Amino acid sequence: MKKRKIAVVFGTRPDTIKMAPIILELQKFSDQFEVLTIATAQHRQMLDQVLDVFKIKSSYDLDIMAPKQTLASLTAKIISGLDEIFAEEKPDMVLVQGDTTTTCIGSLAAFYHQIPVGHIEAGLRTNDKANPFPEEINRRITGCITDLHFASTATAKNSLLKENTDPSSIFVTGNTVVDALEYTVRENYKFTVPVLDTLVEKGNKIVLVTMHRRENWGLPMQGAANAIRRLASKYPELEFLFPVHMNPIVREVVYPILRGLKNVHLIEPLDYLDFVNIMAKSYLIFTDSGGVQEEGPHFGIPILVLRSVTERPDAVDYGTVKLVGLDEENIFDTAVQLIDNPLEYDKMANAINPYGDGLSAKRTIKIIKNYFGFSHENVDEFVPHH
Repeated sequence: MKKRKIAVVFGTRPDTIKMAPIILELQKFSDQFEVLTIATAQHRQMLDQVLDVFKIKSSYDLDIMAPKQTLASLTAKIISGLDEIFAEEKPDMVLVQGDTTTTCIGSLAAFYHQIPVGHIEAGLRTNDKANPFPEEINRRITGCITDLHFASTATAKNSLLKENTDPSSIFVTGNTVVDALEYTVRENYKFTVPVLDTLVEKGNKIVLVTMHRRENWGLPMQGAANAIRRLASKYPELEFLFPVHMNPIVREVVYPILRGLKNVHLIEPLDYLDFVNIMAKSYLIFTDSGGVQEEGPHFGIPILVLRSVTERPDAVDYGTVKLVGLDEENIFDTAVQLIDNPLEYDKMANAINPYGDGLSAKRTIKIIKNYFGFSHENVDEFVPHH
């Protein structure tokens, strides 16, 4: 049988992390697949770090990142760049991940060339088109175009079924973010940022904070920052570690409220390896990030999500995650309850991780092999268990 050419498209740090295990698994079958890796580089520096970690080189790099770019200019650059590559390379399948502009436009460009699309992490929904913005619409558009839906969880599969997606095209694979963690987290990891080694050696409990979402900019973020300030004063024995997003809108809120507290460490954004390894050593996490909601449960760390809705309800259902929104009192009260009550804390820390078992990429590639007739293997769906 002739080799099939698979184009894997990615553009930001999160989608590159989740695509890396897929690329590495595909490369194991070089007799069946030729792998084209296409970086749009929607986020330049953060993406390059991840490729280094996983030792992946991009076959094409659109290098589209520009200061103050709008969603429209980003869209235009991605679609024309991919259009040329697809016309020349004629891949047999295009794989996209998640819900970035790269994902949505990558699937659309493939559709214009009548190339089948595989969507990694398909089926996430809040059913609110403004929240998260623009991701909810990105993934819905991608879902309309997709031929193979790789859903991380049964919940995601059910969302797709509600939209009348062909059941035979949906597969529950678990989330490749867990595969990536198994590749990158090490017990005796040496950090590149000295403050992290210092904190770990000090031995105090670490509370990790991340905030960046567009819909939380401004006033909502102030509520979260104020709650963290109060918690830091109430619990001087806890170390609050906050890698602050580069966006000036985020910094203008965070620095005035949290600067100058002895046990609050405002640091520059961390690279992927430092970040996941400090996360693995944390005691509690505050975040509005989607990826962190999936990574934290792998380590048994309770997560308080600084959002009013989440497209990842599984961890809420299983109890590893609590949605606390951005109301100062609610964030503060929920955290106090966890910190002061070991039973409450243990209940969250010992909940089931609903996202993956480290075998998601293997399942995904088996399904792609079946699709092209290289094999006819029965692939068991991912089921969460202890």
